[in-house]
Amino acid sequence: MAIHSTAIVHPEARIAGDAEIGAYVCIEGAAEIGSGCVVLAHAVVVGRVRMGTGNRIGYGAIIGAPSQHLAHGPEHAGEVVIGNGNTIRELCTIHRAAAEGGATRVGDNCLLMVGTHLGHDAEVGNDVIIANNVLLGGHVEVGDRVFIGGGCVFHQHVRVGRLAIAQGASAFSKDIPPFTLAAERNAVAGLNAVGLRRAGLNGEQRAEIKEAFKLLYRSGLNTAQALAAAAEMEWEAEGREFFGFVREAKKRGICDLLETGGEE
Repeated sequence: MAIHSTAIVHPEARIAGDAEIGAYVCIEGAAEIGSGCVVLAHAVVVGRVRMGTGNRIGYGAIIGAPSQHLAHGPEHAGEVVIGNGNTIRELCTIHRAAAEGGATRVGDNCLLMVGTHLGHDAEVGNDVIIANNVLLGGHVEVGDRVFIGGGCVFHQHVRVGRLAIAQGASAFSKDIPPFTLAAERNAVAGLNAVGLRRAGLNGEQRAEIKEAFKLLYRSGLNTAQALAAAAEMEWEAEGREFFGFVREAKKRGICDLLETGGEE
């Protein structure tokens, strides 16, 4: 174990023998830091943080600070759970869950670029890339293999479906369906065609996603009508995933189609 002489580590913290703790790092409380993790200078790990293996925490990042929810004081006992192989760059902030038993979660193999903020109880899936200065409000859910462009902001409780992409400097208070390209304010501009190919989806799978997209956004039906029509049709896994996500949208609903938006 390599712990710099200037680091401050709580006696209850559990740190793997091959982890590296840099200069002026502060680890407060019973954090768990797994094998191969590196915590760089001036980072702070506070409260109940459970970190898997092979994670790299950037300079000045703050992991596990209390939520900014006015109903909860700094003593609340939620936690942060981080998987394996993640890179969390400089000045990122990840707040712990707002209530006992809750968790703010990051999956495996994610990249959170400089200045990313995850609010309390946010959940980020696997292989997610979040660019600089993105803000996720409390309880935001981000599916696997999502890419979020720099400067995007997300209202609390928004969901982002698998393999979606969000254009930089956009803002969302509605759910973003899987496989789509989201942009501007609460809008989708088409499908994440490049991302679908890179993810290895074959032509038939992409064609079904395109048909599902057309039914929802290009048929002239409203969302309820499109869901009813979809329920009468046979779909493979991707179509079922697409309409299942839309069906579970809460009262804010899903993003609308940009008037200039295409299908791919």
